[in-house]
Amino acid sequence: MEQESLFASQQKSPLASRVRPRTLDQFVGQTHLLGTGKILRELIENDQVSSMIFWGPPGVGKTTLAEIIARQTKAKFLSFSAVDSSISKIKKIMHQAESDREIGEETIVFVDEIHRFNKAQQDAFLPYVERGSIILIGATTENPSFEVNSALLSRCKVFVLKALETSDITQLLTNALQNPDGFKADVKIGSDELRAIAEFANGDARNALNTLEMAVLNGDKQGDQITVTMDDLKQLISQKFVLYDKSGEEHYNIISALHKSMRNSDVDAAIYWLSRMLEGGEDPLYIARRLVRFASEDIGLADTNALNVTINVFQACQFLGMPECDVHLTEAVTYLSLAPKSNAIYKARQAAKKDVKETRDEPVPLQIRNAPTKLMKDLDYGKDYQYAHDTEAKLTNMQTMPDDLQGHVYYEPTEQGREGRFKQRLAYIKQWHQEHQ
Repeated sequence: MEQESLFASQQKSPLASRVRPRTLDQFVGQTHLLGTGKILRELIENDQVSSMIFWGPPGVGKTTLAEIIARQTKAKFLSFSAVDSSISKIKKIMHQAESDREIGEETIVFVDEIHRFNKAQQDAFLPYVERGSIILIGATTENPSFEVNSALLSRCKVFVLKALETSDITQLLTNALQNPDGFKADVKIGSDELRAIAEFANGDARNALNTLEMAVLNGDKQGDQITVTMDDLKQLISQKFVLYDKSGEEHYNIISALHKSMRNSDVDAAIYWLSRMLEGGEDPLYIARRLVRFASEDIGLADTNALNVTINVFQACQFLGMPECDVHLTEAVTYLSLAPKSNAIYKARQAAKKDVKETRDEPVPLQIRNAPTKLMKDLDYGKDYQYAHDTEAKLTNMQTMPDDLQGHVYYEPTEQGREGRFKQRLAYIKQWHQEHQ
């Protein structure tokens, strides 16, 4: 735990700290929450702030906003870190906050990366949040539904902060250059260069400000003036960091985007989401396995080659690994996106599974049971079995469905792609049975 002074000297701080907004009017972005008349702005300006969680990607202003709230409400501001916040330390500080409240002093407790706090640490805040002894502001890049204890989450309002737009970050960079706490030198940098930094930052203000600071440090110095050109930026913005967490929510969001883009036959979107996963370091075999699943779930018999393609690509990924297997995955994603779609196989499995779960375990009809022993034969196992290959049509009238499920239909083929042939075959089989009852 660290008690911070919001007015401490920042002479040796990084640029992002030196130019950190101190008021709502200086804050850039999040207009859906902080625009005129929006809920969060109203709560702050009317001093009606209660415990809340800020959920959003890195560098969108979660910490800055918490500090602005503390300054606006003139509350004591305490910051906690999961690394050095033992249960005993949390409770000690909470007791002090409770005492301060009794004499009219409000305490805002800011918990950055609250998803890193274990259950016991989070539970230590709960009684003080319930009693109103503190106002808890948690910040997280992870979905709070999964990472914050439900009891604590239910007592907090969740505000979703969005990645900053390029225009927002360009404005932030311009503000930093004009801020007297920004640079001592006169910095000359064009609008194209600022936009290049903003686009490279990928919605992360801290990243953008750090890049600007590095660019200025490496710019052309002539007396008190520093000039930054596009050539100066090339090395700094050549390798973009791709926001992707292989074990977090972004992992599931992007695989979902890939799956649904292919299902919607949007080949370009599918290739984009695949590339996001690959550039983020996703295991190519994980992607290949998902493509194998898609081939049967969303295409099935509409294109029987889809499964062959995905199995081949899975094997190619095993042989080659990254980066060589990226083209094979792209080939499979393209094939699956453009293939005719049918979920008839998936629906058949779901319908049959529902019957299995909701009905009794139906006995296998005697005529299709094996009879390897005399006792089984004496009990009529296999009696009246009809061998389809002995008939001209390769069909028989023998009942193979349990009595109580006779007439249940699971597979209903579409006319998409090659599945039209299976639909015709199924229609022929049903017609044959009607004629030979």
